[in-house]
Amino acid sequence: MKPAQTPLTVFYDGACPRCVEDRCHYERLAGDNAGEVTWFDITNQDQALRRLGIDPTKALTELHVQTADGRILSELDAYIALLQRVPRLRPLAWLLGLPLIRPLAARYYHSSVTRRLARSGRLPPAKKS
Repeated sequence: MKPAQTPLTVFYDGACPRCVEDRCHYERLAGDNAGEVTWFDITNQDQALRRLGIDPTKALTELHVQTADGRILSELDAYIALLQRVPRLRPLAWLLGLPLIRPLAARYYHSSVTRRLARSGRLPPAKKS
């Protein structure tokens, strides 16, 4: 029997059917490891997110996780931490971490999130610099 990993909290968009579907898919793949991950629905949780140091707009447009020691990881670092929890997904975590793959995966992820939020009418306005 392998020792349990430290818990990981995943901040996800519970108002997004695709995000909920992805969560269910992850839990099925994780099997016995699914209990090592806590899922936090960010819908209407702006104050709770701010208390953790997470910008609610970024939480909507980028995956965030919190490690057991309180560190907040975002974007591909968050995905990699999540994928590493499941033995069958560890090769994908490794692949996403490769220097040539990482920027391409990040670009693809951001464009797909932007399209999803635009289609649902939930795309936050762009911040002015």
